[in-house]
Amino acid sequence: MGGKNKQRTKGNVRPSSSGRAAEVLAREGGVIPGFVGFDTTANSELSYVPAVHGAEEIDNLVDADFRLVLRKLSKRDVVTRLKAVQDFASMCQERDAEEVKGVLPYWPRIYCKISVDHDRRIREATQQAFEQLVLKVRRNLAPFLKSLMGHWILSQCDTYTPAASAACQAFQAAFSPTKQPEALSFCRDEILTVLQDILLKETADTLSDSQSVTKEEREAKYLRMLTSSLLGVKRLLSLLQQSDRTALEQRLAHLLSSGRFWKYSKHKTPQVRGAFFTMVCALCEFTPDLVQAEAARLCPAVLLSIDDTDPAVLPPVWEAVLRVVSTIPDCWTHVNAKKGFLPKLWALLNEGGAGMARALHPNLMPLLSKLPQEVTDPPLDFNTTFFTSLIQGLSSERASTSPSESAVIVTSIVECFRYCIAHHIEEEEGQRKIRTMLITQQLLPLLEKALGSSSLQNGPLFFLVTEMLVSWENKAGLDGGEGAKDNAVFKELLSDFWEGLGLLFVSHGDDKDADPKVLEGVATMLQVMRHPDKVKTNQIQKKRSVRITLPKQESSEGSAAEGNVVKKAAQTEATLASKAAFGSPKTHHFEDVVCQLAQLCLVHVNEGKSERHLVFLSLLLRSFHTPRVFSSLVEVDGEKAKDEQQAEMNKKNPAMQFLLEQVVVWLSEQGREDTEHLVEMLFSSLCCCSSQETTRILNHVTTMEFHWRIILQIIKRACADPEALKSCGEWLRGSILGQRLLGLTEELCRVEGSTPTPASSKCQHSWALISLVLSQHHNGEALIGEVYLEKIIEKLHTTLSETKSLSDAGNLEPLISFICDVASTFFSSVQDCLLLLSAEELLLTVFQLTAVTQTHSRLSDSLLAKLRRVCVAGVQSLVRHSDHQIKEGGFLHKSATWVKNQVLTLPLDIKSLQVLTQAVQTIVKTIVSVSDEESPLLVSFFTHLTPRQAEWTRIRQALPPQWVKMPLLSSCYRGLCEQSSVDVWKSQASARLPAHLCACALLGKVARLAAFRPCEQKTAENIPHLQILETTVSELLYALQWCEEVEHSSSAVASFHSLLADWGLSDGLHSLVPLRDLLETLYTRSLEDGGLWSLTLGNYISANKLAATHSSTIRGLYGRADSLLPVSESKLSTLQLLCPAMTRQDRVNLVALATAGLINWEGNADVYGNLAVLMCCLEADTQVEEEVALAVLATIMEWRNRKEDWFLFGSNLSSTPSAQLNLVVEMMRFLSWLVTHQPTVLGGGHWDFLLCSMMAWLEVASENVGSLWNPWVQLFVCQNAALIVNLNRFFSSPPPGVAEKLPSELTAEWSDFFLEGIYNLMLPLPISITDAFTEPDEPAFPLAVLQSVGAALTYVPVQQLTNNRLPPRFSAEQSSNLPEPLQTLLNIFCPLLLFKARPLQITVYRLLEKVMPQLPECDTDGNKPDDDKDEPCLSPPAALMAVLSTCEELCESILAAVQVGEFAVVQPLSVEYSCILGYLLAWKLLLTFFKSAPAHLRVHYAQFIKRSGALNKLLLHLFKLMPENPTCPGQGPELREPKTFFTESISLAVDKSESVEWELPHLACSVYYNTVQDLPAMVRLWWNSQEKRVSATVEKFTTKYVSPVLSAQEISSVHSSPQIFENMTVKARSAAREVIATYSVDDIFIELVIQLPQNCPLGSISVESGRRVGVAVQQWRNWMLQLSTYLTHQNGSIMEGLALWKNNVDKRFEGIEDCMICFSVIHGSNYSLPKKGCRTCKKKFHSACLYKWFTSSNKSTCPLCRETFF
Repeated sequence: MGGKNKQRTKGNVRPSSSGRAAEVLAREGGVIPGFVGFDTTANSELSYVPAVHGAEEIDNLVDADFRLVLRKLSKRDVVTRLKAVQDFASMCQERDAEEVKGVLPYWPRIYCKISVDHDRRIREATQQAFEQLVLKVRRNLAPFLKSLMGHWILSQCDTYTPAASAACQAFQAAFSPTKQPEALSFCRDEILTVLQDILLKETADTLSDSQSVTKEEREAKYLRMLTSSLLGVKRLLSLLQQSDRTALEQRLAHLLSSGRFWKYSKHKTPQVRGAFFTMVCALCEFTPDLVQAEAARLCPAVLLSIDDTDPAVLPPVWEAVLRVVSTIPDCWTHVNAKKGFLPKLWALLNEGGAGMARALHPNLMPLLSKLPQEVTDPPLDFNTTFFTSLIQGLSSERASTSPSESAVIVTSIVECFRYCIAHHIEEEEGQRKIRTMLITQQLLPLLEKALGSSSLQNGPLFFLVTEMLVSWENKAGLDGGEGAKDNAVFKELLSDFWEGLGLLFVSHGDDKDADPKVLEGVATMLQVMRHPDKVKTNQIQKKRSVRITLPKQESSEGSAAEGNVVKKAAQTEATLASKAAFGSPKTHHFEDVVCQLAQLCLVHVNEGKSERHLVFLSLLLRSFHTPRVFSSLVEVDGEKAKDEQQAEMNKKNPAMQFLLEQVVVWLSEQGREDTEHLVEMLFSSLCCCSSQETTRILNHVTTMEFHWRIILQIIKRACADPEALKSCGEWLRGSILGQRLLGLTEELCRVEGSTPTPASSKCQHSWALISLVLSQHHNGEALIGEVYLEKIIEKLHTTLSETKSLSDAGNLEPLISFICDVASTFFSSVQDCLLLLSAEELLLTVFQLTAVTQTHSRLSDSLLAKLRRVCVAGVQSLVRHSDHQIKEGGFLHKSATWVKNQVLTLPLDIKSLQVLTQAVQTIVKTIVSVSDEESPLLVSFFTHLTPRQAEWTRIRQALPPQWVKMPLLSSCYRGLCEQSSVDVWKSQASARLPAHLCACALLGKVARLAAFRPCEQKTAENIPHLQILETTVSELLYALQWCEEVEHSSSAVASFHSLLADWGLSDGLHSLVPLRDLLETLYTRSLEDGGLWSLTLGNYISANKLAATHSSTIRGLYGRADSLLPVSESKLSTLQLLCPAMTRQDRVNLVALATAGLINWEGNADVYGNLAVLMCCLEADTQVEEEVALAVLATIMEWRNRKEDWFLFGSNLSSTPSAQLNLVVEMMRFLSWLVTHQPTVLGGGHWDFLLCSMMAWLEVASENVGSLWNPWVQLFVCQNAALIVNLNRFFSSPPPGVAEKLPSELTAEWSDFFLEGIYNLMLPLPISITDAFTEPDEPAFPLAVLQSVGAALTYVPVQQLTNNRLPPRFSAEQSSNLPEPLQTLLNIFCPLLLFKARPLQITVYRLLEKVMPQLPECDTDGNKPDDDKDEPCLSPPAALMAVLSTCEELCESILAAVQVGEFAVVQPLSVEYSCILGYLLAWKLLLTFFKSAPAHLRVHYAQFIKRSGALNKLLLHLFKLMPENPTCPGQGPELREPKTFFTESISLAVDKSESVEWELPHLACSVYYNTVQDLPAMVRLWWNSQEKRVSATVEKFTTKYVSPVLSAQEISSVHSSPQIFENMTVKARSAAREVIATYSVDDIFIELVIQLPQNCPLGSISVESGRRVGVAVQQWRNWMLQLSTYLTHQNGSIMEGLALWKNNVDKRFEGIEDCMICFSVIHGSNYSLPKKGCRTCKKKFHSACLYKWFTSSNKSTCPLCRETFF
């Protein structure tokens, strides 16, 4: 069809050659050919939808979507086929039935292929799709059943279970259970054909394509289909009716006659072997005649395969064995049982079934029943070998480690044992020997083995033996019945068994060194025999049943008629209840053995003090507490009672005699630790005593001063058994026990004295005893008397209260821990426990211990956690049984009162507040969890926690007043201060939190946890707690506002604010109360108190945007604007905050009223109030007419004439009241507003007044620097500085059209007079401030003043700086060419770069940045470095370098622990921040200085920087300060090229601190960019000298973020360069990062191509040759080398390099020869010409080159002629 990669022509509808060939064949043959996947046989089945021409009538039957999916099913890709099958299933489910029917003719062939696919997912999906197809087409599937059913049955036996299950589900969906046999009968021949072909014909290569399928996949598919075929035969036979099975016998016989079929029994794959034996079972069950015919091959194949222990083979093999021995009577004639079968059986049994006991052993008894006599002769040897092998299997590794395997083997042993006994009950000698052998050689040794094996003891052996013994007793007639005819045999069996068992038990019991495990095993066996109904269910194995048929003569106990068959289970199938119904053995031998053992134990205990026999005796009496046993024990002890009364009583009750004479004596023995078995013996004896005897005995035991452990064990044992508890009730509630327990409590709680260590064993048992008697209740009553119960609790509370006052509670932690355990158990176990007053007091003490810090309580973390759990348990109990009210004097009332007092009276730190809140939180959470969110109990508790209004006022007024400073200086507050002193503003913040903050945090947390949710419509009248909640929320908002205004001045306040954020209280919980109510509350507080309440109101309005959403609500607060006039201090604060939210008309009315008051100032005492109201309206953008503004200005000017003292000219501000300062500030604000909003209304006189006033105020400010501790003085200076800033802005760039309207001389006066006066006064201000306030961290430091003054200083002219009038300051160590004013400026301001005040640092940088370009001129005019010296250097300004040196050392210590490439996070505005900021600013200044210097000086400066090593340190520091991703914050992710710190220039504004957290990273990036831009050669040199890790980090970062920006800037500078070269043109290509220089003189033409590297400037700039005409090769190379050397090693731009290169070339053409050392006419550093000539060769050299030559060669000869150079 042409080339493989050729494109079909568009519109070419001609089919391909293969398509045309198919069309011809179809046309000529008349039928659709079969080579495209169709079968041309008679059945005309189709494999898939034909795609050839000529088949349109068939093709049209199939929907286009179905056609596409069906074609995909033939693809090779697994995922494609899987997706296609899934799509097919979906389409069958969604499409109409008619569309789906069109697929049916093509489905059988497709199904038969993909149902046996290699991929199991495809097979599963195929069956699921088939189910959908079946559900849709229903009966229409019938014509295609025969071609489908074979693979359908095969799929139902798929080895992949989900696929087989899906196939079965599809089969059930197609046919009901009654129709399934009919469907299979219809297709039986086709099914068997498919299965036989696979079993007899197919191979791995015929089932799969060997070219497209790997060998492993082919083999796996063959084995899978082989297994499925064998299982398919079984499924077919099981589903067919008997008549159909008979019809298939001939074809099955053909299958069985094949030798290939029988080889499957020895197939190497276990799955195949297992399927083979499964099929054999089906043949035996459904076609017995056919099996009989093939017995010669079948019997050896099955019976000789019993040693196949593969888990997949063994179960079907043994099922097949049972089927064969039951179906083929003469099966043993085809197998040599003695040599072939039995040896394999013995080996298998010896191995315990090789780990397959659960599948093997249930088949042994049925097999035993079917073995004929010729196999079992001689019977004694056979049975001996059989049981020996069977018991030996218990010792196998698998049986020893697996309890389930061992249990199965044991069950099988007992079943086979019972079967053999039942078949050998005759009196003849042979059978008697067999019975004797089974008892003496098998059963008794097995039981003896079990006595030392815990796994056998815990198994079903003892239970099954007991069941067998009871069965024998029934048959022997011991149950009272007549018994069987052979009862004598069973009596003899019982006698022999008990005789042997008794001897066995006595042999172990009479051994003084008996193994305790063996004795325990004896006791366990006797207990099981005594109470088989108490055997654990898991000891009884429930296994599957093997159903076999046994004729009567072979049945052991069958009673069916002659010839009938019975069905017998392989092992016990009944449940535990039915098993236990037979009871325990009733023979006298049983109790005789127990009495004999008990007597032996008592002898060993009394004579040999054997503890193991004492434990054994306790175990025996636990199950055998009968009078006969106790009588036998009393008979052993010959000691008589001492008095007659005691003797008389003992005769009546041997159990009491044994108890008093033996058990009590044993309990009283000294040093006895383990007494639990004695306590158990005590209660075993009490079972035979009356209640009076029990009380008497226990009281006697109580008074005997036994160890408290024994009393504890006795009470525990009594509580464990309801009957025992009932009999001991009188003793428990009696006074004897109660008094002893009370005395014990007092002894344990003795804080001081010689009490035993609380951690001792005695105390542990004692505390456990106290806990038990407090927590245990029976039928709603206390375990002990209530009087003693309350006294014990009262003592615990007293002890716990005493620990609070101790100085060191650490030694008492064990005591407190025990009390906690007791209290916790008591609270959680006893209902109504908190009704006791002592219990509530105890709970309160526990709560108080949890509510104080560990510094005060000195308790460990674990003990505090335990106390909290006790508190939770107590509160839960209290709330559950309360009446939803807090009673006076109760726990909740007292705890709330105590917490409130703690908050209001004690100074708390953050930790104390957290602990206290956590304790209260525990109570609230517990109340909420037990009751509901707004239960009356919770509301009442919250009410008791809340302070009263007077208390709120007191703690609010106690808040420090430092909050005033920030809102005052930011013009948000216009308040006054009556007592403004230095001590108030310089006082350091306390580490303790004010009580107001603590109360707000605590109540806010409680309110949040309580989740109060009143709706907007609810008010205080219908919600009782709403008013308290409103007060809490408003106070919390007030506290938040206070924290915000103090700027987190102390670490405690900052931590408190963070704590509120963590607790979710940063929003003030305002959503918990109705908005209108809260707004009215805040407004009322603001009108009454003003101050911080006004700020709180304003913040609430702005934060929630209420001015836009609830304007009517806000207007409803004040009604009319004039209601706020005349203003008081509080009204003014309220008006200022409400003014932005007022309507325009309200503000206009306020302006009119205020203006009227100002104009009539003589009759109005509140001048300041009116002016402040006017300014509030003006700041809210209220429009004012020019006449009004002029009238107000005229009034102020009138004050200047008549009330000059109001202006404070020449005043001492330290003693000036804040009210007067506020008035002047408002004047400044008004004048500033005039300059910015209505400058055109001002005439010459107005401007003179304004500027002169400004100058006078500035002079006052400079004279009162020492008074800047006062915030109002700071406000005075800041507002004047703001006025100066506005004037600078106005005169530097006046609004359009304004300049013409100004007075003619105004601008000149400003420039010539006022500017100089302003900055002569203002320039020394930063120095004066830092001299007066040396500590920037002190509260009174005037940082705001530095910020305002700094903003004004940024407008200072350069001439003012260079000709400043600062007092001279010089250093003797400095040698400088700078003029005195400049040197003084540097010496004064450079050290301030390190001052810890960001506004000052930025201000100094701005000032010095202006003068830096002026400084290199002084070095140009001063002394020049000597050209004769090697690499001469010049130092930048010494003052700057000194600061830089100091900063370097500080930065090294700060960043020492940070690796290059890591980002060092610096806390904003910290000491480290200021140090690094000063360091980076100093470098910015140095780089500005370097860039401003001419080229020849830059070389000398660079050399100095290189020698100092400062640049190397800078670069290392920068790569610790620059972020890994220097993207500007706040950008959306949708930007394709996001802005970075390199693309955006940094604006170092003095008054800008919003993004201060990103300032240092941005500044570091800016410094790095300037460094690589101005010092590329030095950066390149540093980079090449770094280690591999550092250099890789630097290159990666620079290439990604810096190089693109730098390359673009370099190319752009070439484009925009104003420099014009004669005879040379320069062009740039930005896309290729290339610069092309073309030099042409006369006939000479030179072209150079300069290529910037990708990692510019780290990589070297390449210089390549373009076109060249008229220049020698050697000369050309020299010139290229010159340019390349300059661009690589000199710190200059490309244009500077080209200029130097052009000068070289020009000089060369002028006839000046190159220096023979550097091969350049112009020196690369000092730009000098070759002047020093050799007298011999007449060649000239640069002085610097010669100096370097002489010093490096240590010779004074000419480099060329080698003659001595003169």
